[in-house]
Amino acid sequence: MIIETWNEKETFDVGKSLGDKAEKGQIYTLTGDLGVGKTVFTKGLAEGLKITEPISSPTFTIVQIYESGRMPLYHFDVYRIGDVEEMEEIGYEDCFYGDGVCLIEWANLIEEILPEDIIPVTIEKDLEKGFDYRRITIGE
Repeated sequence: MIIETWNEKETFDVGKSLGDKAEKGQIYTLTGDLGVGKTVFTKGLAEGLKITEPISSPTFTIVQIYESGRMPLYHFDVYRIGDVEEMEEIGYEDCFYGDGVCLIEWANLIEEILPEDIIPVTIEKDLEKGFDYRRITIGE
């Protein structure tokens, strides 16, 4: 599925829509260049999960866990991971196979430990269509 958004609110709303329908055990991988709107999308997903805590990028902590919603959100940013063993040290299996939803940024760096049934999400810019335009591809 490809969704085009024309402003930040629309990108947020796509994430919210996924969060509204999210089910326990789903793992979303989120790909996109810096500044493309990954955090905006994640904030929307969190709102769809009814999470009330402020959402921030887990760039320096690898994983942020939000538990105030209808189910936990495990938000990973594995950009700075040196090796997959670091994921074992933080207990990734408890998150991947737990009672919540995972969202993993830069998941290509840990492909060997990802389950087969992930839901890929890619966010891309196209400046020819405008500065705020985004093409969001879900599940391909």
